[in-house]
Amino acid sequence: MTTLQKICIGYFVALMGAASLNYIPGLTDENGLAFGIFALDIFDDSLHVASAIWALVSAFVSHRASKFFLIVFGALYLGDGVFGFFTGYGYLDLGIFTNGSDGLSFTFLRLAANVPHLALGGFALFAAWKLDRA
Repeated sequence: MTTLQKICIGYFVALMGAASLNYIPGLTDENGLAFGIFALDIFDDSLHVASAIWALVSAFVSHRASKFFLIVFGALYLGDGVFGFFTGYGYLDLGIFTNGSDGLSFTFLRLAANVPHLALGGFALFAAWKLDRA
């Protein structure tokens, strides 16, 4: 198993962890906010589970499939995180289509909601381009 395939397995674990946040007692507050910061809905959960399954399948299919996953996933998630800073909502969970723009903001809550996508997307692209050891 190559480095990129192992990284895809790591993404599977991380994304399934993100999908489970709403279902672990004590991680959401009375308003349904995970860690009191952001709300995850069925669109978010579906996105995380679908991405996790894609990562896992890629890891077991081939090195090439893993690299493809990391590039496409990385670009999509990095873009979603950047877009979240400008609008307050991402495009992957259709938030920009169901909510109006809140404008550019670098508040703690906006950072906490978007940094995970920036980190996941950025590392995926870095791994695909710099850690590629077929």
